[in-house]
Amino acid sequence: MSSIAAAVKNPVPIRACTVSRDVQNFDLLIEDMETELGESWGDLGFHNALKYLDLPEARALEFIAIALDDDDEPNMAQVQAVIQRARALDIHVILIAEELGPITLHRLLRLGASDFVPYPLPEGALHDTIGRLSQPSPGPATANTPRTEQQGDRCGTVIAVHPLAGGSGATTLAVNLAWELASLKGPDAPRVCLLDLDLQTGSVSTYLDLARTEKVFELLSNTAMMDRDFFFSTLQTFNDKLKVLTAASDMLPLDLITPDDIARVIDMARANFDFVVIDMPGTVVQWTETVLTHADIYYATMELDMRSAQNALRLIRALKAEELPLSKLHYVLNRAPRFTDLSGKSRAKRMAESLDITIEVSLPDGTAQVTHANDHGLPLAEIAPKNPLLKEIRKLAHSLVESQRNATRAAA
Repeated sequence: MSSIAAAVKNPVPIRACTVSRDVQNFDLLIEDMETELGESWGDLGFHNALKYLDLPEARALEFIAIALDDDDEPNMAQVQAVIQRARALDIHVILIAEELGPITLHRLLRLGASDFVPYPLPEGALHDTIGRLSQPSPGPATANTPRTEQQGDRCGTVIAVHPLAGGSGATTLAVNLAWELASLKGPDAPRVCLLDLDLQTGSVSTYLDLARTEKVFELLSNTAMMDRDFFFSTLQTFNDKLKVLTAASDMLPLDLITPDDIARVIDMARANFDFVVIDMPGTVVQWTETVLTHADIYYATMELDMRSAQNALRLIRALKAEELPLSKLHYVLNRAPRFTDLSGKSRAKRMAESLDITIEVSLPDGTAQVTHANDHGLPLAEIAPKNPLLKEIRKLAHSLVESQRNATRAAA
């Protein structure tokens, strides 16, 4: 390791530098830098990093590794200035972060940091990151671009579920629909992936008793570097059948991910699974359009009340204003009136007519068994196999599989 003074005088070319408050707090980083670069790296403090970047010698740097922990959060102005200066010189920036808040990381990545690695450094993580940075950026994908083996060999059906009102059963539908699809048996049983894109209040992990991990944040903040192995290492498996991308362990900004990030994640999932079920946030965000465009079916869950009707009208107006495909919207009425409830059925009909929509799926009240299943982290099928809500979701799953098979036969 070289100091700033040695870095200027040392005849050995300096290929990279660490930047930190005290690099001795990151001993694993020192070891990995020496393994990767030998003596061809230097160390800078925040106070002299900008001065060094102004020197002619800095133009030869391949990257800088900025090491941060929670004690550095009050001094983010210096860190941001270093990132901006490095990017202006076309020098890659790797963030090495320990106990740093996701909002702060999000801000630094948006400023131009190329990659993020958690500290303590996982074995081989810095090596892999340097390798990715040294690879040339791929050109834009075209319709004639062949699918590589690493991307996957499938072209799955993408199903999004969007709540039009809180408590309208979107996550319950997404989780149980994904499980019913994954539970189908036979030689051509579908492979299913469930993506929780509700970055702030996503509860798929709770409903399936899965851990929230830091890997999710790493994936979402580095989708440009994502390959099939990276994607699958982030997924968790529920009961050996269902692959799940949970929400991150911390509440993340809704603009953490861009439309391009979402497109990459959906494309990767579609290429490796027969069905991709997406649990959407109730808020319409910048990338909602991306999901709507990529989805084959976009379920909007609602209840028989005024708030659902008003929110449905708002969504319809927003999509029309942006000239987005309304035909992909399929309305799901949760807690629908029973067959004998003629008054309730009449109200549902009037609501649909007033909104000029068709309610294509009617789900009965699952009663307290739904809450019981969710609290125990199990699908309804594992808690209440005769639940009326489960029966309707199971019918829906079978119809989706049959539709996919018919479409495959027609295309053959």
